Amino acid sequence: MSRYFLGITGASGHRYAERLARALLAGGHELDLAVTDAGAKVLRHELGVAVDARGRFEAQELERWLGPAAAGRVRSFASDQVEAPAASGTSGTRAVLVCPCSMGTLARVAAGFSSNLVERAADVALKERRPLVLVPRETPLSELHLENLLRLARLGAIVLPAMPGFYHAPRTIDDLVDHVVGKVLDALGLEHREGARWTGELSGDPGCEPPGGR
Repeated sequence: MSRYFLGITGASGHRYAERLARALLAGGHELDLAVTDAGAKVLRHELGVAVDARGRFEAQELERWLGPAAAGRVRSFASDQVEAPAASGTSGTRAVLVCPCSMGTLARVAAGFSSNLVERAADVALKERRPLVLVPRETPLSELHLENLLRLARLGAIVLPAMPGFYHAPRTIDDLVDHVVGKVLDALGLEHREGARWTGELSGDPGCEPPGGR
């Protein structure tokens, strides 16, 4: 299976990152994790998940957060670990995901300015022409935000805002989160069972079914 890099920043919406990590692990993939300084604060606030003084997950905390599968298939790196594999184009990282992506991280990636491992990994993905998926979570968007989003889209990044749909008749917050996570996995070309797919409008039916069928 492939290895993916997941960068978590200070934008709100860390449930998206949590669900995405679990989905990748459930698919048998390996995962490198890095959290920015601001991301560590938001992660603790929104999910009650803590990192150590350097910004890394201890093995026990990783397993508590992501389950037993995390023990052998997740590597945690500090945001200042420039020697991490994802910082080099030779590492063979399949794709880089920044979820959620703050506007600050977005701006620095758009400018080619790497101040931490998350931004460097994104920069490497662009230069190596590997998939880079950015999941911004911000509203309203300023003209500057829009310019940065457009620039990155033109550079080849996949800009996938955390904008869940409602056509699948969501009943819980998890349904909304899974809808976005399914979109991310689709962008990577991965098989999954997250969210619901539109199958055509049917009388008395929302016209959706889970990926893989009912």
